[in-house]
Amino acid sequence: MPDESFKRTLVTSALPYANGPVHIGHLAGAYLPADIYVRYLRLQGRDVVYVCGSDEYGVAIVMQAMQEKVTPQEVVDRYHPMIRDSFKGFGISFDNYSRTTREVHTETSQDFFRRLSEKNEFVLKREEHLYDPEAKVFLADRFVHGTCPICGYEDAYGDQCEKCGTSLSPTEIKNPRSTLTDAVPELRPTTHWYLPLGQWQSRLEAYISSHPDWKPNVLGQIGAWFTDGLRDRAITRDVPWGVPVPPEAADAAGVESEGKVIYVWFDAPIGYISSTREWARRKGDPDRWKLYWQDEDSRLIHFIGKDNIVFHTLMFPAMLMGYGEYVVPDQVPANEFLNIEGSKLSTSRGWAVWLHEYLNDFPPDLLRYVLTSTLPESKDSDFNWNDFQTRVNSELADILGNFVNRALTFAEREFDNKVPPLSSPSAADEAALAELAGYPQQIGAAYERFRFREAARLTMNMARLGTKYFNDQVPWVTRKTNRSQCANTVHVSLQIAAALSVLMDPVLPFSAEKLRGMLRFEGVRSSLPDSDHSEGIGWSEAASSPLPAGHVLGHKEILFHKVTDDTIQTQIEKLESNDPESGPPYVEAKPTISYDDFAKLDLRTGRILSAEPVPKSKKLLKLQVDLGYETRQILAGVAEHFQPEEMIGQSVVVVANLAPRKMMGLESQGMLLMGEDREGCLSLISSGSEEGSIIC
Repeated sequence: MPDESFKRTLVTSALPYANGPVHIGHLAGAYLPADIYVRYLRLQGRDVVYVCGSDEYGVAIVMQAMQEKVTPQEVVDRYHPMIRDSFKGFGISFDNYSRTTREVHTETSQDFFRRLSEKNEFVLKREEHLYDPEAKVFLADRFVHGTCPICGYEDAYGDQCEKCGTSLSPTEIKNPRSTLTDAVPELRPTTHWYLPLGQWQSRLEAYISSHPDWKPNVLGQIGAWFTDGLRDRAITRDVPWGVPVPPEAADAAGVESEGKVIYVWFDAPIGYISSTREWARRKGDPDRWKLYWQDEDSRLIHFIGKDNIVFHTLMFPAMLMGYGEYVVPDQVPANEFLNIEGSKLSTSRGWAVWLHEYLNDFPPDLLRYVLTSTLPESKDSDFNWNDFQTRVNSELADILGNFVNRALTFAEREFDNKVPPLSSPSAADEAALAELAGYPQQIGAAYERFRFREAARLTMNMARLGTKYFNDQVPWVTRKTNRSQCANTVHVSLQIAAALSVLMDPVLPFSAEKLRGMLRFEGVRSSLPDSDHSEGIGWSEAASSPLPAGHVLGHKEILFHKVTDDTIQTQIEKLESNDPESGPPYVEAKPTISYDDFAKLDLRTGRILSAEPVPKSKKLLKLQVDLGYETRQILAGVAEHFQPEEMIGQSVVVVANLAPRKMMGLESQGMLLMGEDREGCLSLISSGSEEGSIIC
């Protein structure tokens, strides 16, 4: 049952980035689990507020606006309502869904910045950054492109080469150009604020050690960061889109504030606070937000995907501690990633199931149930359409829906559509009711431990209990031979259905409401926001036979319709239009060259004698390659594709007359030729010839 040591709970879901629609990977990570949890707490009668909002700042949105030749505001104005409406259609029951371009967020973020600045929690660093002399702005990493120093790709970004995958900094790019004006950037000094996380490490380690109940995947990732040692993190950027650095804070530091904004990783989690402030104002009690953020009797829970763990367990807690007055996260139940049809979800390829498209084809509860049953709670999991069909048809329709239909049908036909009395119950009747009475505690305990898959299984087991009990009591026989026994069977079955209509609500809210209508089961506590959660039949009372004898039932309907093969095939074909086998488009061919240009290359067969990682590099392997007439040291950016031991003994093709160059303090004396497919996967190009053979 809920932790009684807290008077209230604030639940957040990671702010979705407002540069595209929501897909089912988002749902499985941060939104569906949070919604299930808050609906459960509301049915418990607990004081809970659930907030979120669109994350509308950041370089990626500026880049998208540039590509589309629109303003960043136009980009976020397009996607914010799409995201908000998709969540609403799916039943995600936020108390408040905001956006970070609202004034309340600017106020809150700047207040945080001022407070931490006044308390000397920041350090200032003056460094040289690339500057566009034509646009007269400093260039963020994504505003720089040029030649990759590792593989020679001529359109690498300042933060990463999308060809070889190497992480870069803008100053490492060769022949850099500004994406804004195509001007050659200059190095100019600029000052930025940093949060010195290293100074907070011991306090953060103590904080994390006080939460041994956190999920292993969360604690494991945090532990790796502690082992490496926390470092300073920049919290400002020189970009034209974001929350402006407060001028007075800049003046106090002797820094020009114009053009400087608060970095998105710093302002985005503050969006939880600004959304709560917006909710409080809407409720007519502007200071009410403080109860949830600044009262020690409040519990803060962040639902996120694993890519956001460090921001919510280290950086945001450091910000909250640094400010003072705020509670820190008590739980961060991060989920892993969801794959689709056995392949990694990819929005750039369209390998995704988009929520707004799903809602055009199916009721929301079908996906809510299937995703809950397969959530990536401890490891990556997979969604596929055939499994979707199987679970809907065999579990929702055949087990849950069929049980409800049979119970209501017998009540309608045999007992004038009323709940018959329970008289002289048999051992089987009492056993069924006793087993039913234990489900609120069992399912609730799973929710308290954030085990949503287990909770979904237990909920379906209630329907299995009803089915087995109904079948064992053979009411189609006793309706003629023992009317009292038949009446008992229908009575108990309807009580199981009533309990289901409450306990399945967190996962299946639309179907639960529909079932309560069929039962005319009124006075049930709502799982929606802006309702009185202190009154009515709630979670704990749901399995206590709430339907009295003689209660008139409502109109019976089909609770779940089966999904046909043709319907599923349509979805599979829609997805397979972006199948990894066909993949994204091929890279366009480079401009034509003459034979004389090609003849300048000296391509030789070689064999790899040894391979080892390059210290402090995630991408490079140091290879010793036998070219027959000599051995060369070659640095290859393939460490994310091959283990060193896999490379040893492999036949390869080497560009043997490439000028040597230094990387990571080591000299590379040539280049391996690799094949790169449309997925970005690399494979070795080999030759059966002896070492040193000329490739011609």
